[in-house]
Amino acid sequence: MPEMRSKTSILIGVLLAIIVAAPLVSAQTQTPLNARLVLRPLTPGEISTYKLPSTTETSPGNNNTGLGQPAYLEVDINLAIPASDIVSVTWSLVNVPGGSNASIATSPLTASIPVFEPSDRLVLQPAGRALLRPDLVGEYEVSATVTTASEGTATLGQTVFGATYAGISTCSGCHDGAFAALNKVATWSTTEHASIFKNEITGANANTTYPTTCWGCHTVGYDLNDPMQNGGFDKIMAQLGWTEPTTLNAAAWTGMPAALQNVANIQCENCHGPGSLHAVSGGTPMEITVPTGTGACSQCHDEPTHHIKTATWEQSAHAVTTTDPAGNATCVGCHTNNGFIGRMNGATTLDTTYGAIGCPTCHEPHGETTPSTAVHLIRNMGPVKLADGTQVSDAGAGALCMECHQARVNASTYVDSTPGSAHFGPHEGPQADMLEGVNGYTYGETIPTSAHQWAVTDTCVGCHMQTVASTDPAFMLAGDHTFKMSATPAGASSPEDIVAICQTCHGPDITTFNFPLFDYDNTGNIQGVQSEVQYLLDQLSAMLPPVGKAKTSLSIDSTWTKPQLEAAYNWLFVTNDGSKGIHNMAYTVGLLKASIAHLSATQSGTSTGN
Repeated sequence: MPEMRSKTSILIGVLLAIIVAAPLVSAQTQTPLNARLVLRPLTPGEISTYKLPSTTETSPGNNNTGLGQPAYLEVDINLAIPASDIVSVTWSLVNVPGGSNASIATSPLTASIPVFEPSDRLVLQPAGRALLRPDLVGEYEVSATVTTASEGTATLGQTVFGATYAGISTCSGCHDGAFAALNKVATWSTTEHASIFKNEITGANANTTYPTTCWGCHTVGYDLNDPMQNGGFDKIMAQLGWTEPTTLNAAAWTGMPAALQNVANIQCENCHGPGSLHAVSGGTPMEITVPTGTGACSQCHDEPTHHIKTATWEQSAHAVTTTDPAGNATCVGCHTNNGFIGRMNGATTLDTTYGAIGCPTCHEPHGETTPSTAVHLIRNMGPVKLADGTQVSDAGAGALCMECHQARVNASTYVDSTPGSAHFGPHEGPQADMLEGVNGYTYGETIPTSAHQWAVTDTCVGCHMQTVASTDPAFMLAGDHTFKMSATPAGASSPEDIVAICQTCHGPDITTFNFPLFDYDNTGNIQGVQSEVQYLLDQLSAMLPPVGKAKTSLSIDSTWTKPQLEAAYNWLFVTNDGSKGIHNMAYTVGLLKASIAHLSATQSGTSTGN
């Protein structure tokens, strides 16, 4: 570990890192090129999917990198620029630690591999890639110049910090002390991450074998393809002559040298990167990474078919959530990663920058969850208050979903006081309100509700994240972190509904959500429940301007009457819920029938008696 540096050198290093991390793009090329130089994560799933050599190392994409380990450098530019327009990308090392022999090398990532985050793939493409392996502790300043035929040239900078692994004992020196904001170790120690290696190597998880192929994720810095002494588990293991135990029992842990225990389990440096520079500088933030994307999690949780969290999440709308709300403080609390985290943490001012809804959005990695016993490190499982004042305290893991998937207006006051406009209606995701059977416009009537809110363990999560068997054609296309309830497998002509959770109550004959139950629409013909709801939606929309034709969307403006707006609110409430009654059939049908009856009475000049 290097000697303690002076405060002056630390300050210079911080300022230099800030300068070189910012793209040096000329004003005339900044907008069209949209160029950036990043450190790209790489996952086991990508190594398999893109058929990279088996010796290719994964990476969380951190700025601080273990000695000898890969920093995958990538220049990204606007996707709208044709690839044929890219003339060249030239690389150089502007500065390295004294005595370093590190150099810019060819990246194993081919041009056909897209940029990392699914949301970035919609707007960016890789223009050039390179590889840097730090060989000494210190700062490596990288410069890249991208030249295009029509959009000019941009010069970009990035700093890589070469460092060694320090282990939990060093991290605890600052992060397990009196400063509450820094005290992460105490809560982390209660998580499964903190004991995964110990439990596996002692057989506490009922396992009889524990292959070293798992150790790359379950220990710190484990990398058999890296020969450099960087403090990683495998390096200390070799130095001490410690070998893999032949029997999994308590002695396998208690007999392990303390130096190895110090870098065992999933701890700080697995996600934040090697911390020697950060520690020796007294905590300089530029020399440690605070992950905001999915790279830190995906370096381990993306290895289908047994680790499928990233692969399923990439199939979700969360992974490519719209950028429109970015910059709007009233929207980012749900629509962006940093905004939602800030809201859950009680921040008074939210970060308005864009970031898709990814792993750290919903999962709090340090165990600082509410309540503190929350499973899967879910960020908040406490009571949720809906806009009409309904307090939901029994939603289980689905409480986190309800934080955002709600109407966000109080129907009873909103409808009576809001004029018609293109923005009229509940927010586009009122699923929590629908499931709970509240916050539709009820006309003062009592609308019945179904039992799903009580019958399904963990509410939203119980259905939308159900396990799909690996033998099912919909595996990794529905359930889990796709949050989808149906999928169209390869070669299939129609979607497959994931009804296993339904069958636990409704019996094995249920093969689709659109199963027949009652004649809700009073046509004398019992159709599938979703077909019945669609008929009611069509009947109601045909009564709304322009009258006479069923519609898939409403064009609401200031000329709409109050009765029309009352009915329109319920039509939008049911339509935006998206389940066509499956979330709460009784409430869905009740609202639609009440709307049809009241609007009919208004149009005919009669009274409904209310």
